[in-house]
Amino acid sequence: MIVTRSPLRISIGGGGTDLPSYYQEREGFLLAMAIRQHVYVSLQRTLEAGLLLKYSSIERPERVADIHHPIIREALLELGLHAETAMEVTSVADIPAGTGLGSSGSFTTALLKGLHRLLGRDIAPGELAEQACHIEIHRLGEPIGKQDQYIAAVGGLTAFTFARDGQVVAEALPVAPATLEALHANTLMFFTGRTRSAGSILAEQDKASRTADAGMLANLDRVKALGYETRDAFLRGDLPRWGEIMREHWEAKKKRSGAMSSPQINAWYDLALRNGAVGGKLVGAGGGGFLLFYAHDPAALRAAMRGAGLTEVPVELDSQGTQVLVG
Repeated sequence: MIVTRSPLRISIGGGGTDLPSYYQEREGFLLAMAIRQHVYVSLQRTLEAGLLLKYSSIERPERVADIHHPIIREALLELGLHAETAMEVTSVADIPAGTGLGSSGSFTTALLKGLHRLLGRDIAPGELAEQACHIEIHRLGEPIGKQDQYIAAVGGLTAFTFARDGQVVAEALPVAPATLEALHANTLMFFTGRTRSAGSILAEQDKASRTADAGMLANLDRVKALGYETRDAFLRGDLPRWGEIMREHWEAKKKRSGAMSSPQINAWYDLALRNGAVGGKLVGAGGGGFLLFYAHDPAALRAAMRGAGLTEVPVELDSQGTQVLVG
């Protein structure tokens, strides 16, 4: 048996500029942080012929081409496993899908890492991320960016530059130990109880970018600038400034789509600002998932959000990226 693990992620700043429709024209930049919440994939060859796939559903397809799960199907086809009919694939996750933490990219990198190991070879993080992007963006035509696959593959607190030609440069952010301590102590994340598919929101943004919508491009230009400001704040150890930047980022993000937020999410956000939060945002494409805050009074914020019925999930850095745990 082979068991792999990929971290989920939070977007620290600049999110949205990793869409090809934006970076191919203007170059993208963002910061992301891998967290100690994971997607796990196990793979094993079986003695009996047939495929057994266990995720949120169970499949027993006769052929690879018959697999309903699009990522599993395309990953097997991409690696030339067209006739593989004696395999069991199982996936579990610490956090539900559709919550804005990049679970699809994490699943894809974990699956590919395991398949390469099954074939007796290893794959470097950058190549792994790019292959995962190829499957999701090109083979499946998803209107998504490259952030999730790259941060899952490389891990850590990382700055990414997305060049016009599609090349991605990943640079670990050299923050001081005291800054990491403050990040862990004062960054709080709460589940809204709402899951959603990012596709429709990102498709709207992608279409606007492709048609050179001036408002959308100006919005993303500002978000990219906020990403650079966030990097500088982290390097200075000025995390309260990051909290302020997140507030501006959230206001810019809401302007991209009417589906980005909701009256309830706005009410929770305002409650947080009245109870110890410097600033925050909804993680991911929007519409649901997790609210992320930087707080000057974590205890007050925690009490207020728990009182409103939200569940907290710890935010801790995962520096390893996609790993083979067994096999």
